[in-house]
This record gives sequence, structure tokens and C-alpha cells, in this order.
Amino acid sequence: MLNVNNAETGFDALGLPEYLLSAVKALGFDNATPIQVKTIPSLLEGYDVLGEAQTGTGKTAAFSLPALTKIDVSVKKPQLMVLAPTRELAIQVAEAIETFAKNMKGLRVATLYGGQSYGPQFQQLERGAQVVVGTPGRLMDHLRRKSLNLSNLSFCVLDEADEMLNMGFLEDIEWILEHLPESTQMALFSATMPNQIRKVANRFLTDPVHVKIEAVKKAKANIEQFAWKVSGINKITALERIAETVDYDAMIIFVRTRNDTVEVAEKLERAGYPALALNGDMNQAQRERTVDQIKSGKSSILVATDVVARGLDIPRISTVINYDLPGDNEAYVHRIGRTGRAGREGIAISFVRPREMYSLRHYERLTSGVVKPYELPSIQEIGKARIERTRQEMAAIVTEKDLTNMREIIEAMASESELSMTDLAAALLYQKQLKQPLQPKEDPKPRREAKSRSDRNDRNDRDGRTRRDARGEKGSRAERAPRKAKAVRNDIDWQTYRLEVGKEHGAKPGDIVGAIANEISLDSSYIGQINLHERYTYVQLPKGMPDKSFKQLKRVRVRRQALEISVSEAPIASERRPRRSERTGNAN
Repeated sequence: MLNVNNAETGFDALGLPEYLLSAVKALGFDNATPIQVKTIPSLLEGYDVLGEAQTGTGKTAAFSLPALTKIDVSVKKPQLMVLAPTRELAIQVAEAIETFAKNMKGLRVATLYGGQSYGPQFQQLERGAQVVVGTPGRLMDHLRRKSLNLSNLSFCVLDEADEMLNMGFLEDIEWILEHLPESTQMALFSATMPNQIRKVANRFLTDPVHVKIEAVKKAKANIEQFAWKVSGINKITALERIAETVDYDAMIIFVRTRNDTVEVAEKLERAGYPALALNGDMNQAQRERTVDQIKSGKSSILVATDVVARGLDIPRISTVINYDLPGDNEAYVHRIGRTGRAGREGIAISFVRPREMYSLRHYERLTSGVVKPYELPSIQEIGKARIERTRQEMAAIVTEKDLTNMREIIEAMASESELSMTDLAAALLYQKQLKQPLQPKEDPKPRREAKSRSDRNDRNDRDGRTRRDARGEKGSRAERAPRKAKAVRNDIDWQTYRLEVGKEHGAKPGDIVGAIANEISLDSSYIGQINLHERYTYVQLPKGMPDKSFKQLKRVRVRRQALEISVSEAPIASERRPRRSERTGNAN
């Protein structure tokens, strides 16, 4: 076994090539974590590694960086495969690898997990993905279908092996590993080492370097933790209320995917809360410019993913919002640690769906703290905050500006119209608050939140392996038992529109309805027939759509495809709502 020094070490000293070092430095990482220091040199030298480490210790970089050095991008076949227990972790790992490999032109990553149509996954593999990240069930299916060829695989990673054991994947893992070439280098990571995992390691790893890392430090005591149970209103509306009423210096909002950073930031912008997105698709200059704007106070809201936020140190961040819960518990500690810096107080608010409430116990144990229930600001509190903010703005204008001319104009208006100064002031105030009412009214029927990409991925945390239908396909309860469709209104003059997204992209009728309803605040009863085709979709909407709504929908993305909505004269077959099978999105 190699004996690797555990002292704090810069990435430059680990033997990584420049094209990876520059990508790592662009993320703001200077010093490697203990697991990276102990693991990277061993993997670079060709040793197998058996790692005992909690999530959140830097494992992804520890195995991804050395594995990427062994990939030949000119060979369009899988050379690195990572097994993850859940689709959330698979997506997170895949995006991290893409970020680390941004200087490797021609490298493609395929993410394979259950609950998603096979079509897009077949395309990723056919295009020559050199990296495959997936959950055991879906990887097995692709191997059986022969859509996944491992003959060129040089590196394989088992991430969170104990979690896969807990989820009943042990036999699946062994079956997959039996299909690897004899020469494949292996890395197995697990927070604990039960006997079954040790047996897998003894069987499939060759003289591995054993790396053991202690859990990350607990969160600081000056961070107050809260959890809002998602109910009644959608998450973006809740976020707007917090942004408007909570007293914060700067706020960081954590979402699960790169697409979500852009989506949430754009929605906040449209609602009047300037926000910046930070994700792995940005180059170093863009990233530095974004961080500088937050540090300097030019902007105060940052929407980011875990990967790019790990190296952030912005003292003025006072509030952390977990818009999506992290894929693992340790990542929660890293997230909330972005606030409460330099002895300051900070708060962290997590948006928790009912099925995720169990996570709060883990967070409390990891942080030695208490996660308190959070009550969203009421409409009345929002009204009070707006009135007070307006009063302060007006007082500042009176103090700082020369209003001589304005007073003369107002006095003349009052004299000529026989209106009181109070009436004129009230009229001006009324005009000012039209876009954002000073006394907002509660929506009696809150809109259902359109599922974001990450929310849709939440539906089946175990890759669907425990629920097989008669065809052997894996699917979550939500996919097999959709809600009953609302009746279509017959008092509407319909217009057919074409959307440039279809079955081939993995789109389902529910995605279309959710995207349209959420983007332009349209009740689903005003969405008519939906006909999904391979590369496009026809949908009926009320004739005479406002130009503003039309432009908004052109920018909306479903399954990473822009809708690019256009008017169509094509008839919609049978003038009917989609059948049950169509609404569940069975594109196979």
C-alpha cells in the first residue's frame, strides 16, 4: 500500500496535467482536501483504491480528475463508468465531471438513470460518450440491450457503495462488475464498510490502497437553521416572499442542476429581484465577474449549484436558501457554511417537501443544531415591508434631491384642479405601485408549481428498481398513476401552436402543461389538446395570445429544448385530450 502524506497540499503538487489544473483553479479550488491528497496520486499511478469517506469530503474530484487523465477523447466509446445509488447523485457527479473536463474538447458524458425515456440515453451513447454515470438498474438494462459496450472501459468507480447496499443493489453491482474487462482500474467509496462491501472490494479490487477520511467538521453555531414545508404556494413564490421581506446583506440560493440556476435566476429577475446564476457552464472570466458583483454589492442574490459553490468565500452572504435539498447530507453542511463567516450571524432556510422531512434529523445530527419550522411571510407582512420601503425611498428623495420645481408643479396642479395635496400625493403613489401593489392580495387559488427538471427527478429515488411493470420497464408511482386530466373548456376559440420539443427529447404532456401554465400564469383548463410527435408537439391554446406571453413561451425550455412556439394551421387529430398512455409520456 502507498503511504501518502496527509498534509495540506495544493493541486499543483498532485501530478495532474495542466488542462485539468486550470479547470480546477477556475472553480476557485487551491488546496486539495485530505481524500484528494491521498487518492489522486494512487489512482494516477494505476492503483485500485478502497476509500472510507463521507459524502461532502471531495470524493468526486478525487476519482474524476485522475480518471480523466486516462481518457482518449478520440476513442468514441465508454472509458470511465461511475455507479451512483440515486439519479440525483448521478446528475451531480456527471455535471462535476463535465466541469472538470471543460478543457477536454470532444469529451462527452452520458447520464443513465431510471424514470427517464430511453431515447435521449440511446442518443448520448450513440454519439460516443467516453464517460458514463448511472444508477445500477438502468446500467444493467443498457448492458442487456447491448446499447452500452464496456469493452474499452479502463476505469470504474462505485460511489456511496454502502448506500447502494442499503437500497438492495448489491447483486446488481456484482452483475455489472462481472462485465468489466480484466484490466479495468477500480475505485470504491463508502461511508461505512459492512462485510458485504468488503467482500465486493476483495473480489473485484486488486491490492487496493486503503484511504480513510474523517467526516467534515460540523457547521458553526452562529448559523440559525430553518425549514419551510413546501405547501400551499409554489417554491418560486416562496422565494420571492423571502427575498422581499428577509433582512439580508447577500443571499445564495442552492439548486440541483445548471439549468435550474438559470431558470430560477430568470424568474427572480422577472419578479423584480435582480439575481445572478453561477454554474459549471460559465468560463473563468464569467465566473469571476459574477462573484465580484456579489462581493462588491452590485448584486445581492446568487443562484448556484454545489459544484461551483464549494470554493466560494463571500463574507457578506448572510442567508442561504436550499431551494432544492442537496443530493447528500454532508453537502448540506457545506452549503450552509457559505454564511455565518468571520463571526457573523447567518440563517439557512431549506425548502422541504413532505417526503423529504426525514432529512431534517440527519441535518440536526450533522450540525449538532436544531432545524426550526419556518413560517413564510404573510401577505400582510409583505404589504408592511413595501410601505416601509417606499416611505424610506421617499424620505431619502426629500433629503437628497432639490425638489423646488416639483413643489411648484404640484402646487399649480392643486390650485388648477381644486385637488388637495393629499389627493395628488395619493394619486402619484397609486401610479407608482401599479406594478408592485403596496397592499397585495392573497391568491385565492394558488397555482400549482410546474415541475422543474430536478423536481421531476425526485420522483423515484431508487431508480424504480422496486417497482417493475409488466413490460419490465422501471417507473415511479407518479409515472404510472397520473392525476385525472381536467375537462377541456368548450367555450374557447382555440388556436393550434407548434412546439419544437417532442418524444425524442423525453417530453411528456405534463411537462408541456406545466411549462406553459407556470410561465404565463395560465390555468390548465385553458390548455387544450396536446399531440406529441417525435421531434415536435402540437398544443391548443386560446386564440389571440398576448405578444408578451408569446415571447415568454419562445424562451421556455422543456427537457433542455427551447419551445420556440409558433402558430400552426395543422389540425389536432380527433380533437381530444391525450390518452392515459400519452399523458404518462411512454415514448418507447
